[in-house]
Amino acid sequence: MTKALKGVRILDFTHVQSGPTCTQLLAWFGADVIKVERPGVGDITRGQLQDIPNVDSLYFTMLNHNKRSITLDTKNPKGKEVLTALIKSCDVLVENFGPGVLDRMGFPWEKIQSINPKMIVASIKGFGPGPYEDCKVYENVAQCTGGAASTTGFRDGLPLVTGAQIGDSGTGLHLALGIVTALYQRTVTGKGQKVTAAMQDGVLNLARVKLRDQQRLAHGPLKEYSQFGEGIPFGDAVPRAGNDSGGGQPGRILKCKGWETDPNAYIYFITQAPVWEKICDVIGEPGWKTHPDYAKPAVRLPRLNEIFGRIEQWTMTKTKFEAMDILNKDDIPCGPVLSMKELIEDQSLRATGTVVEVDHPTRGKYFSVGNPIKLSDSPSDVTRSPLLGEHTDEILRQVLGFTAHQVAEIHDSGALDPPRKVVPAYAMFEH
Repeated sequence: MTKALKGVRILDFTHVQSGPTCTQLLAWFGADVIKVERPGVGDITRGQLQDIPNVDSLYFTMLNHNKRSITLDTKNPKGKEVLTALIKSCDVLVENFGPGVLDRMGFPWEKIQSINPKMIVASIKGFGPGPYEDCKVYENVAQCTGGAASTTGFRDGLPLVTGAQIGDSGTGLHLALGIVTALYQRTVTGKGQKVTAAMQDGVLNLARVKLRDQQRLAHGPLKEYSQFGEGIPFGDAVPRAGNDSGGGQPGRILKCKGWETDPNAYIYFITQAPVWEKICDVIGEPGWKTHPDYAKPAVRLPRLNEIFGRIEQWTMTKTKFEAMDILNKDDIPCGPVLSMKELIEDQSLRATGTVVEVDHPTRGKYFSVGNPIKLSDSPSDVTRSPLLGEHTDEILRQVLGFTAHQVAEIHDSGALDPPRKVVPAYAMFEH
């Protein structure tokens, strides 16, 4: 079986999380991803949140699998020559620089097009065109400006950001789809194009059910929200709803046996209408199946606190896994709150390649997330992230076809080394 993106070459100018998420996904599908890094420094995440001294951090390794690394000083004339050659030989350039950085580097869209008319230039920005387009954006800023934070948390508390990286990794996933789509269109047109994904836009797309609720709110209260049953009036914007379900079927996170000492002894429980009678039997309330206050979904809405309180009395007698087993036999939708420790130890996730063990030459073995998207005819292998500049000479020779003499010239020019600091003449002499 061949890889789905075999033959596609990506020029990866990304750093931190959003861009590397995108290019790593393409690499998992078989694209040859050449990561361009600053000599002597590399992607800033190599040194961020280090748990082992002088070793690439997990932050870096878990976002840069299956890639090759070349170091390049793009301000150096020889460095610009190498970059020009890379643009000629690649299909896609991916970047998540601040606005205008590529232009200042001397490679605006028009120049890239003149070098390689088939090149696709894919960019992640914080915002699209508008009043904030020049602003710097990070994960939590994106969650706040994309509508997620205002609708996350409890009604009487602060807005909250989620632990899921919907701003960075979420936008990287969006951009990957845009790139694959542009590659497909190129098979018809023969031309490259610009692909852009803004982090604010990506978060809003993932928070679309709340945009749905904003419009529903104009026509009356949101009855599946807890505050409706509590008789608390709604304002003019979608409120925070705690752990209420966002899909219209009432749902809550409920305590399970051991919750007093285990911060994750909880289960998410949805009172889906088609299985209401089974729920009543499981929790020991068969009379609710015909009782006028509980039999129909509409009459249950004002009583959700009472109903979930009763269900929680039952879940507290079971571990979250015992409750899951019992409820699944009756197709009652639920899910245990799984900790990162439980996920990393889950053998089924290991078997599917969702959690993988990777061996790194300086870090040793560690666990990472594998490709979450499975193709039957394009299996994904996860290989380690590259050391800084590990593939520089390999790329110069094998990808760009430079001779040994040319490679030596490039080395001699300093284009592959950290820029040297100019030492003032007076500093060269002792006083």
